[in-house]
Amino acid sequence: MSFTPEFLDELRARVPVSGVVGRKVKLTKRGREFSGLCPFHNEKTPSFTVNDDKGFYHCFGCGAHGDVITFVTETEGLSFPESVERLAEQAGLQVPKATKEEAERSKKRASLYDVMEEVAKWFEEQLAGDAGKEARDYVNRRGLRPETVSRFRLGYSPNQRGLIRKAMNARGIDDEQLVDVGVIKHSDEDKRTDGNEYWDYFIHRLMFPITDRRGRIIAFGGRALGDSKAKYLNSPDTILFHKGKILYNLASARQAAHDLGEVIVTEGYMDVIALSQAGFPSAVAPLGTAVTEDQIQELWRMVPEPVLCLDGDTAGIRAANRVVERALPIIQPGKSLSFATLPEGEDPDSLIQTQGPAQMREVLRTAKPLSEMLWRKTTMGVDIETPERRAALKAELRRQFSVITDKDLKFEYQKEMFRRFDELTGVTNKSSAQPVTQVYSQGFNQGGGGYGGNSSQGYNKPYKKQAGRKQNRNGQWGKKDSFELDPRIPRPNLPARKLAQRQEQVLLATLINHPNVLSKQLEDLASLRLPSEAYNRVLQDLVDVIVRDPDLDREALKCQLCDKGYSRLMDELLSPAVMDHGKFARPATDSYAAEHGVTHIAAMFREKQAEQEKGVHSREFAANMDETGLTQLEAHKQLRQETSGIAIDLDSYDPDAYEDSH
Repeated sequence: MSFTPEFLDELRARVPVSGVVGRKVKLTKRGREFSGLCPFHNEKTPSFTVNDDKGFYHCFGCGAHGDVITFVTETEGLSFPESVERLAEQAGLQVPKATKEEAERSKKRASLYDVMEEVAKWFEEQLAGDAGKEARDYVNRRGLRPETVSRFRLGYSPNQRGLIRKAMNARGIDDEQLVDVGVIKHSDEDKRTDGNEYWDYFIHRLMFPITDRRGRIIAFGGRALGDSKAKYLNSPDTILFHKGKILYNLASARQAAHDLGEVIVTEGYMDVIALSQAGFPSAVAPLGTAVTEDQIQELWRMVPEPVLCLDGDTAGIRAANRVVERALPIIQPGKSLSFATLPEGEDPDSLIQTQGPAQMREVLRTAKPLSEMLWRKTTMGVDIETPERRAALKAELRRQFSVITDKDLKFEYQKEMFRRFDELTGVTNKSSAQPVTQVYSQGFNQGGGGYGGNSSQGYNKPYKKQAGRKQNRNGQWGKKDSFELDPRIPRPNLPARKLAQRQEQVLLATLINHPNVLSKQLEDLASLRLPSEAYNRVLQDLVDVIVRDPDLDREALKCQLCDKGYSRLMDELLSPAVMDHGKFARPATDSYAAEHGVTHIAAMFREKQAEQEKGVHSREFAANMDETGLTQLEAHKQLRQETSGIAIDLDSYDPDAYEDSH
């Protein structure tokens, strides 16, 4: 079976060598390369290197060298075709059928590379000759040095029809070959006025050869020197060239990108050349169209985050927005784009000419990430004066990042966009300025008055109620402790203070593991106050998060809490001890059982809250004897009756019963 060079090139580009080698060799990242112990000979110190950018592996010990196909062939005992087929399956590529037509096509393609090389040489000759004076004057005005012109192989297509056809025929290249590479075209029979069967595709233009990733010329771009409706003109798509898949200066930029770790994407040929001449050799450009998905993938093969350098005018902004739309569905963790915006009226060439390379470097330094461009694109000119318009903006943000396929990355974009939305609309975090992790460490890890005090002193004694008082560590009866054990709470072997707080933990753990329950009981939970300050903050932040995004799942909700500084506290809340005390809090529990548990625990806390508030209002009523105080007392009486009908005696409440029966 034979494979075309183009197919093999595509296969090598899609399958990183390190990914395949890494299945058999433990690789260590060293800069832009990987190293490890050679699989082809025994060694104790690594001499085996893998380079994804250059697409090969090499052992400095035994001399083994090859590409990804060679590695599979050598290490798995497969034939070359078998290795290609296996790698193609991994890359999602369709292996072309070995037909006679495909063989002829491959042979034809190989000969056309030679045709393009001859055409390029002829264009170079024309630029250097008498006919090329106008083109040379233009090049000089643009500040290009002779060595730059030579390196980019600039040429000139004369303002004389039929000249290139005649010259190429004299070199043994026939008309059909010139048609195949897009240098000349068949005339329209109905519109032929001069009797010529063919017409030249490029007339009176400065010519820019376009190469593939291996440096072979596959097309041309032409800049008009006279009056023309098309200022720039690219070769038509041919057997060698598909403009949406290639980038101008790709072959040269690949090595520079490897050495410098950056790629600059600009809009045109002259910008690329000016950047290269000014010390930015890793510049590339799309070919007259917005950057395509294939071109973005090509850029990522060079660096993880290329910089798009676009004009600061309206057209540049539109181009940036199109790139954002095309990039979002294909971005991956570690693979993105940055956007550098030039001052209005400037392009890289003009900026370098007037202000120098240092100013260009400053523009690149201030490049904005893709998330920033998405935000600007979505919010530019949007009115948020009404709730409906704010809701519409939020819905549009959600629609924009919903196309991201990677789950973790989508969630990160959601957090970023909604954080910006909250800032824009004036929503602030309601939690205390003091980080909850600090509150946690003060309350749970200090001895004595904290939750984490020495439980062997005074808190392991059996509960004994005596007129609202409890015995202190010295055996004396003091005032009632705010953490006194509720008689309805089950009594595992825990200190009284720990046991009192366990109900708060069970409630919060259930809400974290069952966001749907939190969403259903949102209004009631928003007015609930827990005894512990730290836990009460968690409850209020849970409510705030769900208010802003009711559709969060369990993992997303946990991430939101971690971002608010609750990582350590969540470890406590979701510990096995808490899950054992209230099994309806577990993630796998039926949502009915979870909702039932939340209802009853919340009712118990409301009853305690009502009792505390009743005492305050009773004292106020006794002092003032006014109607407002009496109304408040009646309201608390009604609340107590309602919660008493809901709350259950947890001494006889078995949370497992709900888990087992539903």
